[in-house]
This record gives sequence, C-alpha cells and structure tokens, in this order.
Amino acid sequence: MPPPPPTAHRGAGAEALLPALLRHRPAPALAVLVCDTAGALCALALPLALGMTIDRLLGGGAVPWTWIVLCAALVAAETACDAAVTLLGGVHTARLTSRLRELALERLLRTEPRRAAAFPPGDLTTRLTATATAAAGAPVAAAGALCAVLLPLGGLVGIALTDAWTALAFLLGIPPLVLLLRAFTRDTGAVTADYQRTQAVVATRLAEAVDGAATVRAAGTARREQARITEPLGELAAHGRRTWRIHGRAVGLSSVLLPVLTALVLAVAGLRVTAGALSVGELVTVSRYAALAMGIGAVTGALGALARSRAAGERLQPVLALPPPEHRDGALPPGGPGRLDLAGVGVTREGRPLLRDVRLSVPGGSSVAVVGRSGSGKSVLAAVAGRLHDPDSGTVSLDGVPLRDVAPDRLRQEVSYAFAAPVLFGATVADAIAFGAGSPDAAAVRAAARAAEADGFVHLLPRGYDTPMERAPLSGGERQRIGLARAFARPGRLLVLDDATSGLDTATERRVQRALDRFDGRCTRLIVAHRASTAARADRVVWLEDGAVRAVGRHDRLWHDPSYRAVFHGGTDRPDKADTVVPRPGTTAGRGADA
Repeated sequence: MPPPPPTAHRGAGAEALLPALLRHRPAPALAVLVCDTAGALCALALPLALGMTIDRLLGGGAVPWTWIVLCAALVAAETACDAAVTLLGGVHTARLTSRLRELALERLLRTEPRRAAAFPPGDLTTRLTATATAAAGAPVAAAGALCAVLLPLGGLVGIALTDAWTALAFLLGIPPLVLLLRAFTRDTGAVTADYQRTQAVVATRLAEAVDGAATVRAAGTARREQARITEPLGELAAHGRRTWRIHGRAVGLSSVLLPVLTALVLAVAGLRVTAGALSVGELVTVSRYAALAMGIGAVTGALGALARSRAAGERLQPVLALPPPEHRDGALPPGGPGRLDLAGVGVTREGRPLLRDVRLSVPGGSSVAVVGRSGSGKSVLAAVAGRLHDPDSGTVSLDGVPLRDVAPDRLRQEVSYAFAAPVLFGATVADAIAFGAGSPDAAAVRAAARAAEADGFVHLLPRGYDTPMERAPLSGGERQRIGLARAFARPGRLLVLDDATSGLDTATERRVQRALDRFDGRCTRLIVAHRASTAARADRVVWLEDGAVRAVGRHDRLWHDPSYRAVFHGGTDRPDKADTVVPRPGTTAGRGADA
C-alpha cells in the first residue's frame, strides 16, 4: 500500500485531511462519486420520463412501451447505484479507517515518548477508534453531500426548464432553506466536537482507574472512582440532547417551510395547467422536481455526516502531525568501543530546565552510574543518551558520530535500554526477551536470561520459555529481570539501565551487576542508580543536581562529601565492602577519578 500523502503527515490543519484522504486510494473514492452522481442523474431524469410517458398515454394511440421501459430502467439504475454506493463506500471507509489508525500508530511510535505522553491513554483510544472511523468517512460523506446538493439544484433547473413561473415561485423559499442548512451544519460540527471531547474524558478516567485498580482497591475508593468516571456522563447526555435539538429544530422548521413551499409551487403549476400552459404530464414532472428540490432531509443528513467527519479530522490531526525525530542515513564506525559524549546538552520542558549545559565524556567500554535526588534529571539524561529524546541544545555523540546523523535502525541495533517498569511485548516469554532490533536465537535468549537472573524462575513457569505472557504471573522484580534479559540479548555498544534494578533484592542485584561487569571493554554502560552499592561498582559516578553535573568521580571519593551521601536514603547508607574495599575486577580504586 503506498504511503499517504504528505499533507496527512504535517500539522497543516484539519482542512488538509480530506484532500489527503482523497489522494490516497483515489480510485474507490472516484467510483463512489461516479455511482452517487449516476444515481442522482437517474433520479433527475425520471420525472421528465414520467411526464412524457403520461402525456403519451393520455394522448391516445399505441402504448408508449419505450418510455415505460425507460422509466423502469431509470428506477432500476438508481437503485443499483445506491446499492453500489453503500457497498463501495463502506469498504472504502473501512480501508481508510485502517490506514488512518496505522498512520496514527506509526506517528505515535516514531515520535519522542514525551510527545506521545501528551495524549492520555483513554483520549488516545477514542482518537484511534471512533474518531478515526468518523474521519475516514470524509470522502464518502463529501461525495454524498455533493450529490445531495445536486438533487435540489437539478430539481430547480428541471422546474425552470419546464415552466419559468413555477420556478420563480419556488425561488421565493430558497433563502430560508439556505439559512436553515447553514445553521444546521455549523451547530452540528460544534456539538460533535464537544461530544467527542467529553467522550475522551470518560475513556481517559476509565483507563486510569483500570491501570490503578490495585491502588483503588487498597484505598477503598472504588465508589469515588466510579463517581469520577461517570461524572461526565451528564455532560455527554447534554451534548446528545443538544444534537437531537439541533436536528429536531431543522426538521421542525423544514416541516413547516417545505409544505408551504410545496403548496405554493403546486398552486402555481395548477394555475398554469388551467391556463393551458402546462400539460398533465408536465404537472407531474414539476411536482416530482419540486420534491427533489425540497429534499432538505437528504441535504441535512449529508451535511451532518460531513460536519461530523470534519470534527473528527480536527481531533485526529494532532496525532497525525506528531513530528518524527530527524534522522540522517549515517552509520557508526565499525568496531567502535561505544564512547559517549555529551557537549553542552540542555533540555527544557514547559519553561523548566531539566538538564543544564551537561558536558560529559564516557570512555568506550566503561560503566558510569548516574545518581542524584528525585527530579535531578537522571532519567532525562538516560533518555537523551540513547536518543529517546532529543536535547533542546547541545549534541550527543556515540563514537564521535552525533546521534542525529545515525539511521534509526542502525542506532537501535547499537543502543539497548532496560527500564524500571518494562512493558513486555511478545506472545511468549522467549518472544518478550527476543523483542527488539535483530532476532537473537534461542541460545542467545537463554544466555541473556541467565545473565539477568531470570532463567531460574522462567523454568518454573508452566511451559518455560514457551509460556504465553498472559499465563506468566510475574512479580515486579521478575518483570524487571525479563526487561534486563531483553537488553542483554542485544547490548550493542551502549547499554542504558534506567533504574532497571530497583525491584531486585540486594543479592540478585549483585549477581546482575557481576553479569554487567562481563561487558567491560565491549559495551559502555550508563546506569541510573539509587543504591550506593550500584554506584560503587561503576568506573565513575555522574552526580546530578537540579539538572546540572555537580561532580564526576569514583564513588569512594565522592562519599566523603556529606551532600553526596545524602543522595542515598538521606545519608543513612554507609559504604560497605563492595563500596570501598573490593574494586571491580580489572579496575583500581583510582580509576576514573574526578574528571
């Protein structure tokens, strides 16, 4: 399937979405328009054929079978065209819905996580489901609106060609009809947008409650959460009633206006028959054209569908406009040790600096622990180090190549992450460990699990590594170890652990740290640490404070600073044997001293 047009990618406004959808797979949209137009033309030709058939029947002579067959053929053709529009329009809308969802998901997964996090889960769910479906119906709705307008205009032209005086009588009712249609379209679009926004609020609150079900249960606030989730339902009902009021007002006004206008047109046409200016067949033709010209219901329905599609497009457009990080097609030098350099890196969010002029050089193959109080910028530093986020200023380089210059597929093969709360994808436990760039074989998966201290509990699962994820009851620490195994399966030249051992007990963490030591010299490790023992095993420690680097050095040297000790549990930690006496294999107590 070819990619959608560029206008669907950029934030060019909701108006750009309809042309983009029309350019994507134009043939089905054109077929819908052709069938819809053909059906309208058949409907417009039928009154003329009926009128001429009646005049020939009343005129005596042979039965006009040709005209009778023509009328039947027009009725059959109109029915067939309507059926084709229903079938083709439904299939085309379904395919466009699928494409819009694929595109929106692609934009979400390619953009920086912080940008995707701007959409609450429930709101995002409604945008990708009901909103995408409504937006995808825009081409079919546009074709329907075009043909719905074609019928009244064609009816008016038919009246004018049959009798000018009757057409003049009909024109007297046009201004009120136009005002009615304009108000209906405007109000329908506004109430649809309000309804979709409130629907998103309900979905968001429900998703939050489901995600935090254990917390709600522990706090005993189920009734309060139920009330919070259902509280917008009153507003939703109000929007629904407002929708029906708008529709009812349009129908009510049209039910008064149209009979008056119909009576006026038929009265004038009847006088013209009495005067001999119109035949009986022409009277039938005029009455049929008047019915088409006053088809306000079809017009309001089509315009309402188009307004709803446009409102849905406005809500979906921010997701489609999410910018992907800029990439070039560069590559990292082969066999690089993984030297990581941050030069003047700054990150600002909502006017608050999260990182300030960070300058750091991590030798290839070494390990560095990032420590600091909560909110000091540790996770932000970990994110920019592997280009999950782009810094607002400065440059991040790996083996001398700025990360912006590295192709994304190559970068993800060289940088691996493990997180505090990993999300595990895959049908089985083995799939969850193998998930990511490249495809490690079964031996590599098991070796990674052993290094992450996950092999033991995986073998206790019903089917071991082939256990489906939904049947694997994993604790928080076990999920962390699966996440670590996923990173260990493809360490590349840079391995980033963002608080990825926080759920492990001390003994298990030490064994995992020993497994990390085996990457020494082959893979650079950036470890966000909260425990003094983790910092003690690193070649050097980066101490962050308020988004800036306060100091860089060995843990045993920094420990002499009371402020540094206070980072670890308010200074209650004391350096144990692993902290000060036993250096890591292959290191000395002075290695990586203050830079």
